[in-house]
Amino acid sequence: MSVLYYDCFAGISGDMHLAALLDLGVDYDELVIDLAGLGLEGFAVQAGRASRQGLAGTQVRVVTDPQRLPRRNLRQIEAIIGSSALRESVRGRAVAVFRRLAEAEARIHDTSPDQIHFHEVGALDAIVDIVAGTIALDRLNVDRVLCSPVELGGGVAHCEHGALPVPAPATLELLKGVPVKLGAVPFEATTPTGAALLATFVDEFVTRPKLAVNRIGYGVGHRDGPIPNVLRVCLGELSEAESEQSELCVLECNIDDMNPECYDHVLERLFAAGAHDVWLTPVLMKKNRPGMLISVLCLPMLTSVLTELLLTETTTLGVRRYAVARTALFREAARVATRYGQVGIKIAHYQGRPIRGKPEYEDCKRLALERGVPIHAVYAAVREALAAREMPVELTESSS
Repeated sequence: MSVLYYDCFAGISGDMHLAALLDLGVDYDELVIDLAGLGLEGFAVQAGRASRQGLAGTQVRVVTDPQRLPRRNLRQIEAIIGSSALRESVRGRAVAVFRRLAEAEARIHDTSPDQIHFHEVGALDAIVDIVAGTIALDRLNVDRVLCSPVELGGGVAHCEHGALPVPAPATLELLKGVPVKLGAVPFEATTPTGAALLATFVDEFVTRPKLAVNRIGYGVGHRDGPIPNVLRVCLGELSEAESEQSELCVLECNIDDMNPECYDHVLERLFAAGAHDVWLTPVLMKKNRPGMLISVLCLPMLTSVLTELLLTETTTLGVRRYAVARTALFREAARVATRYGQVGIKIAHYQGRPIRGKPEYEDCKRLALERGVPIHAVYAAVREALAAREMPVELTESSS
């Protein structure tokens, strides 16, 4: 299993994140070409070599036209990304970062995400930092993202709102439930942008990861301090035995008085906020009223955010929480060529042995519509393609 590990011993910002992934090996020219799909003008991404206390790496600076609109709200940013020519996986992840930022700011200012006007984060350079970082991570195509405890820094940060204590309120809100450290440097080590990237991308925060490191990248920041202002990232492999076990949480609530039309919206919000899985179970409640049990499987760090969503987006009066241990099969992403076109597949492994696979439903659906054939014909074509490759897996028709 391929793993990207963020070592945030000196914190993280948007430009340090992008710089570290470029230093790790993401091609700069290809990234710039992809970034042009954003459809915005008036900026340039400059990347060069730099060092902090003898530790050398890549440093990034986003140069913008000062005449461009200085700030935007969430709807404007979602519209820009949604209408762009970026890959669908990039658009979804980038929008998720901005939504997390908006939700954190809304909780701080006691308003709704749609009412939030981003200041520094809504500026063109911050938008480019986030989208470019998302493109770079997408290009790495890793199976899992891990992160160390995050250094937040100390002192006071100056922004459009004025002087704020470090960590900034939005940073702390975004990293609720995440292991953090304070005071290694007398300035803001982790910015709200960096915190939102971690909150969106990281699968698990670990103190001592067990992985075989293959490549290392260093993203150099723009400040000097008592420790190197550098974000270190490692690309490596996690053994399948290590990847099968994980500790998760389940959130539950019973509902018998909500409009059924709202469940789709609730599930969509939960998945967008990082839930591993969400499911509905019909139940019979007191006074023989038919109801619905909402269950959410998630990382422990996301319980507070997802609990808040359940309490605000549904009619429940309480949410239960309990820890669970999960054994998960290692999954390998691949693509096969069929007579109808390319189809993505997921191959499940157990103890190093492939045991079954399944095609990506959206690919099969798209090809069926494009070619004017029944969807089961596309599934059959995938089976034939795998048989021709003598792949020892059993294909199951499933969208999950």
